[in-house]
Amino acid sequence: MNRRRFVQNTLLSATATTIAIPSVFGQTSSQINDPFKLNFAPHDGMFKHHAGDSFLDQIKFISDQGFTAIEDNEMRNRPIAEQEAIGQLLSDLNMDMGVFVAHKIYWEKPNLASGNKNYREEFLTDIENAIKVAKRVSAKWMTVVPGYIDLRLNEAYQTVNVVESLKQASALLEPHGLVMVLEPLNFRNHPGMFLTRSPQAYQICKAVNSPSCKILFDVYHQQIQEGNLIPNIEACWDEIAYFQVGDNPGRNEPTTGEINFKNVFKFIYNKGFKGIIGMEHGNSQSGKEGELAVINAYRTVGQF
Repeated sequence: MNRRRFVQNTLLSATATTIAIPSVFGQTSSQINDPFKLNFAPHDGMFKHHAGDSFLDQIKFISDQGFTAIEDNEMRNRPIAEQEAIGQLLSDLNMDMGVFVAHKIYWEKPNLASGNKNYREEFLTDIENAIKVAKRVSAKWMTVVPGYIDLRLNEAYQTVNVVESLKQASALLEPHGLVMVLEPLNFRNHPGMFLTRSPQAYQICKAVNSPSCKILFDVYHQQIQEGNLIPNIEACWDEIAYFQVGDNPGRNEPTTGEINFKNVFKFIYNKGFKGIIGMEHGNSQSGKEGELAVINAYRTVGQF
Protein backbone atom coordinates (compact mmCIF):
# COMPACT_ATOMS: atom_id res chain seq x y z
CA MET A 1 0.00 0.00 0.00
CA ASN A 2 1.17 3.54 -0.73
CA ARG A 3 2.57 4.82 2.56
CA ARG A 4 1.31 8.38 2.07
CA ARG A 5 -2.19 7.25 1.10
CA PHE A 6 -2.35 4.95 4.13
CA VAL A 7 -1.37 7.79 6.46
CA GLN A 8 -3.96 10.10 4.95
CA ASN A 9 -6.70 7.47 5.18
CA THR A 10 -6.02 6.89 8.86
CA LEU A 11 -6.70 10.57 9.45
CA LEU A 12 -10.11 10.81 7.85
CA SER A 13 -11.87 10.63 11.19
CA ALA A 14 -9.70 13.30 12.80
CA THR A 15 -11.53 16.46 13.74
CA ALA A 16 -8.56 18.57 14.75
CA THR A 17 -6.63 20.45 12.10
CA THR A 18 -3.28 19.06 13.23
CA ILE A 19 -2.50 15.88 15.13
CA ALA A 20 0.60 13.85 15.96
CA ILE A 21 1.22 10.56 14.19
CA PRO A 22 4.01 8.02 14.48
CA SER A 23 6.49 7.88 11.61
CA VAL A 24 8.30 4.82 10.32
CA PHE A 25 11.29 5.89 12.41
CA GLY A 26 9.40 5.61 15.69
CA GLN A 27 9.24 9.38 16.15
CA THR A 28 6.23 11.67 16.00
CA SER A 29 5.57 14.17 13.27
CA SER A 30 2.93 16.73 12.38
CA GLN A 31 0.27 15.71 9.89
CA ILE A 32 -3.27 16.64 8.88
CA ASN A 33 -5.94 14.84 6.91
CA ASP A 34 -5.76 17.05 3.80
CA PRO A 35 -2.87 16.53 1.36
CA PHE A 36 -0.80 19.47 0.21
CA LYS A 37 -2.36 21.29 -2.71
CA LEU A 38 1.06 22.14 -4.14
CA ASN A 39 4.07 19.95 -4.84
CA PHE A 40 6.50 21.12 -2.14
CA ALA A 41 10.03 19.68 -2.23
CA PRO A 42 12.28 19.48 0.86
CA HIS A 43 16.03 18.95 0.57
CA ASP A 44 18.82 16.94 2.15
CA GLY A 45 19.32 17.78 5.81
CA MET A 46 15.98 19.43 6.41
CA PHE A 47 14.68 16.48 8.48
CA LYS A 48 17.90 14.80 9.57
CA HIS A 49 17.00 14.95 13.28
CA HIS A 50 14.02 12.71 12.62
CA ALA A 51 15.44 10.55 9.84
CA GLY A 52 19.21 10.51 10.37
CA ASP A 53 22.04 11.48 8.06
CA SER A 54 21.14 9.10 5.23
CA PHE A 55 19.44 11.00 2.42
CA LEU A 56 17.55 7.83 1.50
CA ASP A 57 16.08 7.61 4.99
CA GLN A 58 15.28 11.30 4.87
CA ILE A 59 13.38 10.79 1.61
CA LYS A 60 11.30 8.05 3.25
CA PHE A 61 10.50 10.37 6.13
CA ILE A 62 9.67 13.20 3.72
CA SER A 63 7.23 10.91 1.92
CA ASP A 64 5.64 9.90 5.21
CA GLN A 65 4.82 13.53 5.94
CA GLY A 66 2.85 13.90 2.71
CA PHE A 67 5.48 15.61 0.56
CA THR A 68 5.59 14.36 -3.01
CA ALA A 69 8.96 15.67 -4.22
CA ILE A 70 12.53 16.46 -3.23
CA GLU A 71 15.27 18.65 -4.65
CA ASP A 72 19.03 18.41 -4.24
CA ASN A 73 21.47 21.06 -5.44
CA GLU A 74 24.44 18.70 -5.05
CA MET A 75 22.99 15.70 -6.90
CA ARG A 76 25.56 15.96 -9.70
CA ASN A 77 28.36 15.54 -7.15
CA ARG A 78 26.93 12.40 -5.53
CA PRO A 79 28.37 8.98 -6.50
CA ILE A 80 26.59 7.36 -9.42
CA ALA A 81 25.45 4.45 -7.26
CA GLU A 82 23.82 6.86 -4.83
CA GLN A 83 22.12 8.74 -7.65
CA GLU A 84 20.70 5.47 -8.94
CA ALA A 85 19.51 4.45 -5.47
CA ILE A 86 17.79 7.81 -5.01
CA GLY A 87 16.13 7.50 -8.39
CA GLN A 88 14.83 4.01 -7.57
CA LEU A 89 13.52 5.09 -4.18
CA LEU A 90 11.70 8.07 -5.65
CA SER A 91 10.10 5.75 -8.19
CA ASP A 92 9.07 3.30 -5.46
CA LEU A 93 7.51 6.10 -3.40
CA ASN A 94 5.87 7.76 -6.43
CA MET A 95 7.78 10.98 -5.74
CA ASP A 96 9.16 13.59 -8.14
CA MET A 97 12.74 14.80 -8.39
CA GLY A 98 13.14 18.56 -8.42
CA VAL A 99 16.11 20.64 -9.47
CA PHE A 100 19.79 20.00 -9.06
CA VAL A 101 22.54 22.44 -10.05
CA ALA A 102 23.63 21.52 -13.56
CA HIS A 103 27.07 23.12 -13.77
CA LYS A 104 29.94 24.83 -12.03
CA ILE A 105 28.85 28.29 -10.92
CA TYR A 106 31.37 31.12 -10.97
CA TRP A 107 30.67 33.35 -7.97
CA GLU A 108 33.56 35.80 -8.31
CA LYS A 109 34.52 36.05 -11.97
CA PRO A 110 32.62 36.25 -15.27
CA ASN A 111 32.03 33.12 -17.28
CA LEU A 112 28.95 32.98 -19.52
CA ALA A 113 28.50 36.75 -19.53
CA SER A 114 32.06 37.24 -20.76
CA GLY A 115 31.60 35.27 -23.95
CA ASN A 116 34.82 33.36 -23.25
CA LYS A 117 34.78 30.23 -25.43
CA ASN A 118 36.57 28.08 -22.86
CA TYR A 119 33.95 28.88 -20.21
CA ARG A 120 31.19 28.18 -22.71
CA GLU A 121 32.65 24.80 -23.60
CA GLU A 122 33.03 23.95 -19.92
CA PHE A 123 29.39 24.88 -19.35
CA LEU A 124 28.17 22.78 -22.28
CA THR A 125 30.19 19.79 -21.07
CA ASP A 126 28.59 20.18 -17.66
CA ILE A 127 25.16 20.22 -19.32
CA GLU A 128 25.96 16.99 -21.15
CA ASN A 129 26.95 15.37 -17.88
CA ALA A 130 23.86 16.78 -16.17
CA ILE A 131 21.68 14.98 -18.73
CA LYS A 132 23.11 11.69 -17.49
CA VAL A 133 22.43 12.67 -13.88
CA ALA A 134 18.86 13.66 -14.74
CA LYS A 135 18.18 10.28 -16.30
CA ARG A 136 19.50 8.43 -13.25
CA VAL A 137 17.14 10.25 -10.88
CA SER A 138 14.26 10.87 -13.33
CA ALA A 139 14.69 14.64 -13.06
CA LYS A 140 13.23 17.06 -15.55
CA TRP A 141 14.63 20.38 -14.29
CA MET A 142 18.14 21.58 -13.57
CA THR A 143 19.30 24.93 -12.20
CA VAL A 144 21.50 27.24 -14.28
CA VAL A 145 23.15 30.44 -12.98
CA PRO A 146 25.05 32.40 -15.66
CA GLY A 147 27.61 33.58 -13.12
CA TYR A 148 29.32 36.85 -12.33
CA ILE A 149 28.85 40.10 -14.20
CA ASP A 150 31.60 41.25 -16.58
CA LEU A 151 32.30 44.88 -15.64
CA ARG A 152 34.28 45.38 -18.83
CA LEU A 153 31.28 44.77 -21.09
CA ASN A 154 28.02 46.60 -21.64
CA GLU A 155 25.08 44.61 -20.26
CA ALA A 156 23.62 44.20 -23.74
CA TYR A 157 26.75 42.42 -24.98
CA GLN A 158 26.76 40.23 -21.90
CA THR A 159 23.13 39.32 -22.54
CA VAL A 160 23.97 38.24 -26.09
CA ASN A 161 26.80 36.07 -24.73
CA VAL A 162 24.53 34.41 -22.20
CA VAL A 163 21.76 33.87 -24.73
CA GLU A 164 24.14 32.18 -27.16
CA SER A 165 25.41 29.79 -24.48
CA LEU A 166 21.87 28.95 -23.45
CA LYS A 167 20.79 28.34 -27.03
CA GLN A 168 23.57 25.80 -27.42
CA ALA A 169 22.68 24.18 -24.11
CA SER A 170 19.01 24.03 -25.13
CA ALA A 171 19.97 22.14 -28.27
CA LEU A 172 21.53 19.50 -26.04
CA LEU A 173 18.56 19.32 -23.67
CA GLU A 174 15.61 19.43 -26.06
CA PRO A 175 15.98 15.88 -27.46
CA HIS A 176 15.73 14.56 -23.89
CA GLY A 177 12.75 16.69 -22.83
CA LEU A 178 14.85 18.31 -20.08
CA VAL A 179 14.61 21.91 -18.88
CA MET A 180 17.26 24.21 -17.47
CA VAL A 181 15.71 26.84 -15.22
CA LEU A 182 17.50 30.18 -14.88
CA GLU A 183 17.65 31.48 -11.32
CA PRO A 184 17.95 35.24 -10.71
CA LEU A 185 19.83 35.84 -7.44
CA ASN A 186 19.56 38.79 -5.06
CA PHE A 187 22.28 41.41 -4.59
CA ARG A 188 22.58 40.89 -0.83
CA ASN A 189 23.37 37.18 -0.67
CA HIS A 190 25.13 37.03 -4.03
CA PRO A 191 26.54 40.44 -4.98
CA GLY A 192 27.83 40.90 -8.49
CA MET A 193 25.84 38.24 -10.31
CA PHE A 194 24.76 38.83 -13.89
CA LEU A 195 21.22 37.51 -13.54
CA THR A 196 19.30 39.26 -10.76
CA ARG A 197 15.82 40.27 -11.97
CA SER A 198 12.77 38.35 -13.12
CA PRO A 199 12.15 40.63 -16.16
CA GLN A 200 15.78 40.06 -17.16
CA ALA A 201 15.30 36.29 -16.97
CA TYR A 202 12.07 36.64 -18.94
CA GLN A 203 13.85 38.59 -21.68
CA ILE A 204 16.59 35.97 -21.92
CA CYS A 205 14.15 33.07 -22.11
CA LYS A 206 12.22 34.81 -24.87
CA ALA A 207 15.47 35.35 -26.77
CA VAL A 208 16.56 31.73 -26.38
CA ASN A 209 13.06 30.64 -27.43
CA SER A 210 13.29 27.03 -26.32
CA PRO A 211 11.10 24.76 -24.19
CA SER A 212 14.35 23.73 -22.49
CA CYS A 213 15.14 27.21 -21.15
CA LYS A 214 12.76 28.59 -18.52
CA ILE A 215 12.75 30.57 -15.26
CA LEU A 216 13.27 29.39 -11.71
CA PHE A 217 11.40 32.05 -9.72
CA ASP A 218 12.86 32.03 -6.22
CA VAL A 219 10.45 33.99 -4.03
CA TYR A 220 13.12 34.69 -1.41
CA HIS A 221 15.59 36.17 -3.89
CA GLN A 222 12.99 38.21 -5.72
CA GLN A 223 11.44 39.61 -2.54
CA ILE A 224 14.85 41.11 -1.75
CA GLN A 225 15.76 42.09 -5.28
CA GLU A 226 12.53 43.57 -6.57
CA GLY A 227 9.49 42.77 -4.39
CA ASN A 228 6.12 43.09 -6.12
CA LEU A 229 5.98 39.32 -6.09
CA ILE A 230 2.55 38.40 -7.44
CA PRO A 231 2.56 40.97 -10.29
CA ASN A 232 6.05 39.86 -11.33
CA ILE A 233 5.04 36.19 -11.23
CA GLU A 234 2.02 37.10 -13.35
CA ALA A 235 4.17 39.00 -15.86
CA CYS A 236 6.67 36.15 -16.21
CA TRP A 237 4.16 33.34 -15.96
CA ASP A 238 4.54 31.78 -19.40
CA GLU A 239 8.30 31.35 -18.87
CA ILE A 240 8.25 30.11 -15.26
CA ALA A 241 8.76 26.36 -14.90
CA TYR A 242 9.84 26.09 -11.26
CA PHE A 243 9.55 27.92 -7.94
CA GLN A 244 11.69 27.99 -4.84
CA VAL A 245 10.80 29.64 -1.56
CA GLY A 246 12.21 30.94 1.69
CA ASP A 247 10.91 33.70 3.92
CA ASN A 248 12.64 37.07 4.32
CA PRO A 249 14.44 38.03 6.48
CA GLY A 250 16.26 34.89 7.59
CA ARG A 251 15.68 32.56 4.63
CA ASN A 252 13.75 30.10 6.75
CA GLU A 253 10.35 28.44 6.45
CA PRO A 254 7.19 30.41 5.60
CA THR A 255 5.55 32.33 8.49
CA THR A 256 8.95 33.33 9.94
CA GLY A 257 9.31 36.54 7.92
CA GLU A 258 7.40 39.17 6.02
CA ILE A 259 6.17 37.30 2.94
CA ASN A 260 2.47 36.43 2.78
CA PHE A 261 3.01 32.91 1.48
CA LYS A 262 -0.62 31.90 1.83
CA ASN A 263 -1.56 34.50 -0.77
CA VAL A 264 1.45 33.74 -2.99
CA PHE A 265 0.72 30.02 -2.95
CA LYS A 266 -2.98 30.58 -3.53
CA PHE A 267 -2.15 32.68 -6.58
CA ILE A 268 0.22 30.04 -7.96
CA TYR A 269 -2.33 27.31 -7.32
CA ASN A 270 -5.16 29.23 -8.96
CA LYS A 271 -2.97 29.80 -12.01
CA GLY A 272 -2.92 26.04 -12.40
CA PHE A 273 0.72 25.40 -11.53
CA LYS A 274 1.42 21.64 -11.45
CA GLY A 275 5.20 21.76 -11.05
CA ILE A 276 7.47 21.72 -8.02
CA ILE A 277 8.03 24.34 -5.34
CA GLY A 278 11.44 23.81 -3.81
CA MET A 279 11.86 24.48 -0.10
CA GLU A 280 15.28 26.12 -0.47
CA HIS A 281 15.65 27.50 3.02
CA GLY A 282 16.85 26.66 6.50
CA ASN A 283 14.91 25.74 9.63
CA SER A 284 14.27 28.62 12.01
CA GLN A 285 14.49 26.30 15.03
CA SER A 286 16.94 23.51 15.79
CA GLY A 287 16.31 19.82 16.36
CA LYS A 288 13.13 17.83 15.92
CA GLU A 289 11.02 20.74 17.12
CA GLY A 290 12.36 22.86 14.31
CA GLU A 291 11.63 20.17 11.75
CA LEU A 292 8.05 19.84 12.96
CA ALA A 293 7.74 23.63 12.78
CA VAL A 294 8.69 23.47 9.09
CA ILE A 295 6.00 20.86 8.38
CA ASN A 296 3.38 22.83 10.29
CA ALA A 297 4.34 26.02 8.47
CA TYR A 298 3.63 24.41 5.10
CA ARG A 299 0.41 22.93 6.42
CA THR A 300 -0.58 26.45 7.51
CA VAL A 301 0.25 28.36 4.32
CA GLY A 302 -0.36 25.51 1.88
CA GLN A 303 -4.05 25.15 2.69
CA PHE A 304 -6.47 27.81 1.43
